[in-house]
Amino acid sequence: MNHGILFVLGNWAHSHRRIVWTAWAILVISLGVFAPRLEGALSGAMWEVRGSDSLQVRELIDKEFGGLSSQSAVVVLHSDDLTVEDPAFAQRIAAVSAALANESAFGPALPAQPSPDGHTAMVQAGALVNPTEAVRAAERLHGDLDGLGDGTISVALTGSPAFWADFNDMNSEGMRQAEVITWPVTLVILVLAFGTLAAAGLPLILTAGGLVSAMGVLFGITEFTDLSIWTFNFAMMFALALGIDYALFIVTRFRNALHHDPDVGVAVGETMASAGKAILFSGLTVIVSLSAVLLVPVPAFQSMAAGMMLAVGFVLLAAMTLLPALLGPWVNRLALPWYAADNHRSERWARFAGAVQKHAVLTAAGVVVLLLVLAAPVLNLKTGMPGISVLAEDRSARAGYESIAAAYGPGAPGPIQLIVPADQDVSAVTESVRLTPDIVAVYPAQLAQSGSGDSLLTAISNVDPSTPESGKVIAELRANLPEGVLVGGPVAENHDLDQTLRNRAPIVIGVVLALGFLLLLFALQGLLIAAIGVVLNLLSVGAAFGVGALLFQHGIGSSILGFESQGYLTSWAPLFFFALIFAISMDYTVFLLASTREHYEHTGDPDEAVRASIAHTARPIIAAAGVMVAVFLTFGLAGTLPMKEMGLILAVAVLADAVLVRLILVPAILKIVGKAAWWLPGWIDRLLPDVRYAH
Repeated sequence: MNHGILFVLGNWAHSHRRIVWTAWAILVISLGVFAPRLEGALSGAMWEVRGSDSLQVRELIDKEFGGLSSQSAVVVLHSDDLTVEDPAFAQRIAAVSAALANESAFGPALPAQPSPDGHTAMVQAGALVNPTEAVRAAERLHGDLDGLGDGTISVALTGSPAFWADFNDMNSEGMRQAEVITWPVTLVILVLAFGTLAAAGLPLILTAGGLVSAMGVLFGITEFTDLSIWTFNFAMMFALALGIDYALFIVTRFRNALHHDPDVGVAVGETMASAGKAILFSGLTVIVSLSAVLLVPVPAFQSMAAGMMLAVGFVLLAAMTLLPALLGPWVNRLALPWYAADNHRSERWARFAGAVQKHAVLTAAGVVVLLLVLAAPVLNLKTGMPGISVLAEDRSARAGYESIAAAYGPGAPGPIQLIVPADQDVSAVTESVRLTPDIVAVYPAQLAQSGSGDSLLTAISNVDPSTPESGKVIAELRANLPEGVLVGGPVAENHDLDQTLRNRAPIVIGVVLALGFLLLLFALQGLLIAAIGVVLNLLSVGAAFGVGALLFQHGIGSSILGFESQGYLTSWAPLFFFALIFAISMDYTVFLLASTREHYEHTGDPDEAVRASIAHTARPIIAAAGVMVAVFLTFGLAGTLPMKEMGLILAVAVLADAVLVRLILVPAILKIVGKAAWWLPGWIDRLLPDVRYAH
């Protein structure tokens, strides 16, 4: 009998379950008090690159030029009938200026800038606070300004803080809609998957305990530093999906162990020594994969990754301690009519695996070709930062943006801001900027209020700031201007973010692959099987991104799915979604191959090990994948465009990975390579600890 540490932990948790229940109750209640306050404490900003020229420009403008940086509040007034000289229009401008003056987060409003035709006016106020507080101030301003517009004169708040305020509001609406759909669908799938009403509640207890605890800790972190609004979204999504996965795998294994040994404590110990060990490696692999995202010097990315790692960590802790304490014969109560408590091996799936092995080469070739065809659009994948079209047409920030573009020119919503050091010739720099292609206007230089001698130049291009082409103007300016001149503004910030994500993507992907291989090598004790696991995960990733390119870059199905295609995927998709998909794929990889390793240790027959592992794990893998796909699809269908990208791409990845890769391609590949899959060079064997799953 296996009396390893996880066997002992599981047995102890069951024997001392009241202590474990009490400890978790105290933890969840004490941290859960703060959980409801988390969403309101998160930031919609934080999309900047640490150390970039554009961030230096923003900080210098905020410090030395009255805060008129990319974080300014901009209010646009427009009338088809009246001009700015009309008294009614002038009164409305005064009311807007007064509303801005009442908001302490912004400085005094500048004099209104009328458009050439006089039917539009733009009122700007610089931010006096950090971007997070500027977004919250924009949320407050929306309420103050909503009553100022009417059928004659429209009033719209725009600019970066307003954009993120509107985006956060849309995102919250989408999350609420997704949750309304997610929970009922999840409950139905759980009941069908577990076969009993009693067991179906376990994943929800597990997920709730882990997620609420993580949310409480995240709220505490917001007291010291900003966290992105996406931190909550991703943490909840991943905690729910992985919590259900872990509960499914462990409960399925427990039922099998209980069928063979009625001693509940021993059954729990055996479950944790096998499935629990696989879950532990899976959770660690997910956390390690997400940790690679911390290499990206973008606060939003780092906070999202950290939040997800924390949520997964708490769910994993609950799976390793709380779930063993909850297990017992009662999980088979309130069974559905067709549920058989002693049927934990599916002969149908065993025959299916045997059929795949019988035609292994042909089957493997067919699945690989299919996945490569699905991945083919990745060869022409285009990426860019989200444009204004991610907001609904009725949102204030989009309406104001479009009014500015129509009245002042296509590039006016995204002014280019340049800091010219005191030792540079401002006139020469101004002329160089004016001669740059696509620059249509350069405003007179402003001197720094601090007396440093630095100057601020503002230029306008004729390129829509929401298009990838706007970045070419920034690159051209930086290539031609003297060293020391800093180019910033909203367009430059997006350009720097886009370039950083492109440059860091190969590094992050390489780190994820390397760490994933090492963890699989550690968990499975086989050199080739670890390499196979990584390569097959790449096929799932490629297929998911290929489908994502068809949907979001080429706009196929956009009208049905309810989004406006930008002609590209968002820049963070290749890097961030890769880490997420790889982490999810590793979840199924570890669970299936750990079971295969367990049966191989028992029999020494690699073919029988594959058939037995498929027979025991296919149903929980399909059920877990079904829950994950349902969760991701609901977020994908209900959320904003970036949420749709993530939800739909991840749903495709899970579906392809669970069905095509784990249940078809893995048995075929392992049949082809045979015992060689589990070969381990002696020198590596001596370095690795002895990890076994059989008992």
